[in-house]
Amino acid sequence: MPSGPEPPQGTPLVLVHGLFDTPRVFDRLDRQLAGRRQPLLKPALPLPLRAAAIETSAERLAAAIEAAFGSQKPLDILGFSMGGVIARTWIQRMGGHARTRRFISLGSPQQGTLVAQPWPRRLLAGIADLKMGSPLLRELNADLSLLQGIDCRSYATVFDLMVVPGWRAVLPIGPRRMLPVWTHQQLLRHPAALDPLVADLLRP
Repeated sequence: MPSGPEPPQGTPLVLVHGLFDTPRVFDRLDRQLAGRRQPLLKPALPLPLRAAAIETSAERLAAAIEAAFGSQKPLDILGFSMGGVIARTWIQRMGGHARTRRFISLGSPQQGTLVAQPWPRRLLAGIADLKMGSPLLRELNADLSLLQGIDCRSYATVFDLMVVPGWRAVLPIGPRRMLPVWTHQQLLRHPAALDPLVADLLRP
């Protein structure tokens, strides 16, 4: 029987998936939460290789959140991979900061990734937004004031081959924890990553 501290009753949790993923990427995390985080929203965002610009995906996220929870209810949000930058764009550019209690970034290229550097924006706008020094990331990192009232935390692995170098997969604010897993995918599959994530998500 699951035990441990429970978060505030009724605080929604939003899980935002990344490139090539669907909400099913969170299935193992969901099973470990065992119904202890409700209501739970896992919006399906269209993120194929030719993904739209991050801002367009953030607009879709905003619409899904408002449809599920209205425009004011406080919530927690976890973004995996590109989903962490989408969630952050919603928070910092679309008013999400006003209702976000906790923001967890998991393996997200918040400081950019070398993997995105070769790709032209005219073909792959979403990936181009993840380049080191992209206009979007420069803007998000230049002013952190909207994140300062939020409980922000970052989880990553130094061995990540999607966010290179792995130590850049962290927010510029809040605690950071490098998880002892070997791949990007293991951040949502391996017990060494899932156990601390679940503990964090169940904090009051």
